[in-house]
Amino acid sequence: MKLLNSPIFRLAALLTGVFAMNACGPSGPRPSGYMAGVGGPIHQQVSNGPHHPPPAIPDDISYWDGDGVSGSPLVKINSKEQKAFFYKSGVLVGVSKISSGNEDHATPPGRYKIIQKNKDHKSSIYGVFKDKATGQMLNDNVDIRVDKIPSGAVYYAAPMPNFMRFTGGIGMHTGYLPGYAASHGCIRMPHQMSEKFFENVELGTPVIVE
Repeated sequence: MKLLNSPIFRLAALLTGVFAMNACGPSGPRPSGYMAGVGGPIHQQVSNGPHHPPPAIPDDISYWDGDGVSGSPLVKINSKEQKAFFYKSGVLVGVSKISSGNEDHATPPGRYKIIQKNKDHKSSIYGVFKDKATGQMLNDNVDIRVDKIPSGAVYYAAPMPNFMRFTGGIGMHTGYLPGYAASHGCIRMPHQMSEKFFENVELGTPVIVE
């Protein structure tokens, strides 16, 4: 049974999505946990891990049927459909909603292989600046290569749980899904799907980006 696509899961996702949208202020969705105040609690979300808010809209796409299924893994990513497909020996066993690279940082199409797996990966480039004394957000979209750390500020690298690198600095990982392509090139996934993909890929698993 496609548990993640069941009526019960859809209802839970709908209620979670409504809660998240109701909590949004004028500036948009709530920040992820690493954006919390210095020393403050990390925002917990059962549906998308400890660092990221749930998808902006209910996820009625993602499911996993691969437990107990053997065979060689293969991942196909369709940027146009904003979906990732997981195969075992040619049999489709899972589909994940995604958010791929935006217009300025498009995910490059091609044929790749998983070259690194890191359960608790953090970005070496992107993150946020917060005031060291107060924890107040100063900049929530930092590129550390070009943005200098202001005096009295602290840099926090963006968390990317279940990171599966397949080319350069690009990989699949847990992340916020606004409903469209919005990343800096990586493939963001719902946490429960990134966990399933992470558990079932291995170094050398083919990844096709279309």
